[in-house]
Amino acid sequence: MTVATLDQVLKLSIDGGFCVAGLVVQGWEDARAFVEAAEETGLPIVLQAGPGSRRYTPLAVLGKMFRALAEPARVPVALHVDHAYSLEECRAGVGEGFTSVMIDGSRLPLEENIALTRSVVDMAHAGGVSVEGEIGVVGYVEGAASQSTAPQDARAFERGSGVDAVAVSIGNVHLSRTATSDIDFAALASLEAATTKPLVLHGGSGVPPAARRRLARESRVRKLNIGTELRMAFGRALRLSLAERPEAFDRLELLGATIPALRAETRRVLLSLRGDPAGDGIRILPQPP
Repeated sequence: MTVATLDQVLKLSIDGGFCVAGLVVQGWEDARAFVEAAEETGLPIVLQAGPGSRRYTPLAVLGKMFRALAEPARVPVALHVDHAYSLEECRAGVGEGFTSVMIDGSRLPLEENIALTRSVVDMAHAGGVSVEGEIGVVGYVEGAASQSTAPQDARAFERGSGVDAVAVSIGNVHLSRTATSDIDFAALASLEAATTKPLVLHGGSGVPPAARRRLARESRVRKLNIGTELRMAFGRALRLSLAERPEAFDRLELLGATIPALRAETRRVLLSLRGDPAGDGIRILPQPP
């Protein structure tokens, strides 16, 4: 079995000099493509069920689907509930077999965020489940503005909450359709000096490839969440599938045709998160015969 916790794949990323991709899942086709790409590259991944995915598909279904893909996989796969906003949501994720939960109290006052996150950590760690928390606010393109993470707040949050990984705001934004995010590496250095845990960046679709490699090579950012650029790849592949099959009506045929293109795009994303941009044939993790 290669089902892993977030803590386990983060440790692999530290040893291997790469960032783990937190891949946002919206259905079977993309989840399958993500795992297949991970196996091709030899890199572990995090399958993520975000709020939109959970509204569309019951958490119980997502948990079973993620586990069905992860258990036979040839690389470690963490099963993650992303952007939960309450202890109850996180408890439900643990109950449905997820190995990692992200509690987002970033818009709460600092002490309330610490207290909420601590309650999730106590609950999740009792079941062997990892916890990611967030300090500072990561905004949205054409939406809510970001609030950069203050080093002193990050230190207090890490020490008071007991989280396994800390998501921070340093110029990254959600829902970017172009790789133009201006990562503040000086601010990141200040956060690294104030903390000890692995750091996480949400809104990774906006981070240019050169900056991704620099983060993997030089920083303690060990997880980068990727959603929008892979959803865009799925959309392109689906439109092509529809255009090439004007008479087709079977969803299995139409949606299944998106998997190869999405797998190739995911492979590109995973390789962009390596500190060493050497040839595609080099694998981070050994593959079974």
